[in-house]
Amino acid sequence: MKTAIYAGSFDPITNGHLDILDRALKLFDRIIIAVGKNIEKNTLFTTEEQIEMIKTATKGKNVEVNAFTGLLVDYAKKKKIRHIIRGLRAVSDFDYEFQMATLNRRLSHEIDSVFLMTDKEYFYLSSSMVKQLAAAGGAINDYVPKNVRIELEKKFK
Repeated sequence: MKTAIYAGSFDPITNGHLDILDRALKLFDRIIIAVGKNIEKNTLFTTEEQIEMIKTATKGKNVEVNAFTGLLVDYAKKKKIRHIIRGLRAVSDFDYEFQMATLNRRLSHEIDSVFLMTDKEYFYLSSSMVKQLAAAGGAINDYVPKNVRIELEKKFK
């Protein structure tokens, strides 16, 4: 069974993330969604809340949801997985992701990064934008699954 890791902070998971996931599931039999702690980001949701929202949003799909700390390549080696899924939105994403993929490849030659472009419908979408829009009382129905919308509304009441 071919398995890949799709890692990120997912704070919160968006329809853009789910678009990448659905296309990754056409390439791989199973995806492990790995919620990582990014020291540069202040998260709105706890890791446990993120995991629960992702599990609900991906119910029925062949995914496993876990949290991890440390280096992604170390997590991938521990799980015996050789492919990391990375989503790209705009050219600016490519520069960052190319640097990360190069570094990861230097750290472990056995692990490859697989880049998937998000659908044009979501290329501008980010978790940060969704949080800002929700905080201002804007409509987020088109950007996140229903369960995530409900959790965002609770946070900003």
